[in-house]
Amino acid sequence: MSDDHHHDHDDELALRAAALEAVLVEKGLLTTDQVDAIVEHYERDLGPQNGARVVARAWVDPAYRERLRSDGAAAIRELGYGGFEGGTMVVVENTPDVHNVVVCTLCSCYPWPVLGLPPSWYKSPAYRARAVAEPRALLREFGVELPAEAEIRVWDSTSEVRYLVVPQRPEGADGLSEGELAALVTRDSMIGTGLALEPGA
Repeated sequence: MSDDHHHDHDDELALRAAALEAVLVEKGLLTTDQVDAIVEHYERDLGPQNGARVVARAWVDPAYRERLRSDGAAAIRELGYGGFEGGTMVVVENTPDVHNVVVCTLCSCYPWPVLGLPPSWYKSPAYRARAVAEPRALLREFGVELPAEAEIRVWDSTSEVRYLVVPQRPEGADGLSEGELAALVTRDSMIGTGLALEPGA
């Protein structure tokens, strides 16, 4: 899935969102202040920065990591993140031998409390089909080149169970604070379509 393809979808969605906002404001159903407050809520309170804090804590705290593996939703709630879309969370961990990828083949179920709004490509039929049929080729298009011997596990998110990927901690990240580690964790790395950033990248 090329960057141009992503940008075309994002541009189209942005135009649709702007048109919908204009109609809702014009009809008096919402004010621009209400729209701004909703957007700010999703950007500030429900976004990938929450998931990044979960991952960073798992990287530095082995006991928390174990709790995250055994009961993802409860461990995530320890950090103050939860809600309907995060009620049943399964956390899977990438290793040198196993790479996990999350998809929702039926619609676009997504762990909003820790990842915010899903990207447009996550909801696209192409992503939903190819993640299952040819995950290695799909990951390559996202810039993730895995060793031939690495196993790829695809997890199908549903309205009952949602998934969060803990990416591998990057080389050279020893000695970084939890906050500095969280800055290396991207939304895509928690879906499995990306890797954590290298320090200094």
